[in-house]
Amino acid sequence: MAARFGRGVVEDITLVAATVETLIQLVAAANHAFRVTEFSVGFDGTNNTHEPVEVELLRQTDAGTASSLTLVKADDSIADTLDTTAQKTFTVEPTPGDILGSWRVHPQTTLIIQAHDLAPIIVGAADRIALRATAANAVNCDVMMAFEE
Repeated sequence: MAARFGRGVVEDITLVAATVETLIQLVAAANHAFRVTEFSVGFDGTNNTHEPVEVELLRQTDAGTASSLTLVKADDSIADTLDTTAQKTFTVEPTPGDILGSWRVHPQTTLIIQAHDLAPIIVGAADRIALRATAANAVNCDVMMAFEE
């Protein structure tokens, strides 16, 4: 069986000043783990003196309250469906767990991280991983998380 690669993309997320916002959450199926292969967060800030946005990659222990996000297969020639699911547009923040990485990103730039095979980010069966951000000033962003299951 071929590996299945997928990704979730959410565009035009509005970050409210000084408010923690989960941007995207991926959820492993009950009986399958997956590996994060890449993620990115880009901002549309126009003021070069605004403070950096804190971006965190973290495990979350619950779903919070959010909308379902349709994931896409990176290779649509594979007939199998993706087991991983995703959420976006959170109205109640999930409970944070372990923070796996934290970056301060200027609000006029994009952060792109490609996971390395030497230190893969594995999400265990039924576990959750997310990107969240906190901006000192209101700004919009786009986010993407890619994975292999």
